[in-house]
Amino acid sequence: KMKFALDAMGGDFAPHAVVQGALDAIDKSSKPLSLILLGDETAIRTEMAGREVEMIEIVHTDEVVNMEDKGSKVLKMKPNSSLVRGIQMVKDGQADGFISAGHTGAILSTTLLSLGRIPGVRRPALAAYFPTEKRGKVLCDVGANPDAKPEHLVQFALMASHYYDHVEGFAAPKIGLINIGEEPNKGSDLYVETHKLLSEIPNFVGNIEGRHLLTSEADVLICDGFVGNTLLKFAESWITFFSDEIKDKVNEKLSYKIGAKLMKPIFDDLKTKYDYEEHGGTPLLGVNGISIVCHGSSGPRSIMNSIFLGQKCIHNNLIKDTKKSLAIHFGH
Repeated sequence: KMKFALDAMGGDFAPHAVVQGALDAIDKSSKPLSLILLGDETAIRTEMAGREVEMIEIVHTDEVVNMEDKGSKVLKMKPNSSLVRGIQMVKDGQADGFISAGHTGAILSTTLLSLGRIPGVRRPALAAYFPTEKRGKVLCDVGANPDAKPEHLVQFALMASHYYDHVEGFAAPKIGLINIGEEPNKGSDLYVETHKLLSEIPNFVGNIEGRHLLTSEADVLICDGFVGNTLLKFAESWITFFSDEIKDKVNEKLSYKIGAKLMKPIFDDLKTKYDYEEHGGTPLLGVNGISIVCHGSSGPRSIMNSIFLGQKCIHNNLIKDTKKSLAIHFGH
């Protein structure tokens, strides 16, 4: 039975979203599952509304990590916070993975300091799934490394490819490097040098320009964390903006309203497909354990899907096989 530690105090809608997401996951999981909710026990029990669930354990913590806290100091400054205690449980073997919608910097720093890197990994990275018309893409890095070196981006490519293969279920994914032009000499020194190094990997298909990100043959899109995080947030804002524009337009004429009613099933399908809540959080690749970072404004569905993502990572031996793959590539 898989067991996950959840930071019940992390996120804009905590503890409600986390507790409800946990209850939904227990109800809907197709595999045996148990969960640990860490945080203010009174607040958690209030959200559970008297419901006793055998598969959910509550662990009281009396410290909360705030967005004002410096991420790198949280491990020492707030050792009894839900965030630190949850990651510690993974380290101690009391949980198979950790999930939080809290302070991203604190999750990254505490995970790295507590669980350590997979041998050979220079920098862990965040990999986000991007839905597209066909089978979707993985974007890496989306925020763990705003500054990176060419050798880091090569490792991101290897780790993200492995993740795409193991967790998304598509073998031998093609790798693309996000850039301002298709030619090998385009972009900053970082991207020119990265292109040279990636060219030694058989599945590398070259530079991918912004206009081709969603339609290119590349399954795995590589960039530094500054570019990736900006792209991800722009995509989220564009989906919301476009959805609001359609709603405003529909209200202009009766004929538009009738047309929209007929098209509602299509709109609903697209909204579900492109909603980040549907795909859960982003795993931190390259660390010696499962640590999933959720969107700060995650609702219950996002938390539930992050738990299911964690199950897939463990079921498909993501950590163990990543270690093997990197050891072969780097000769460890």
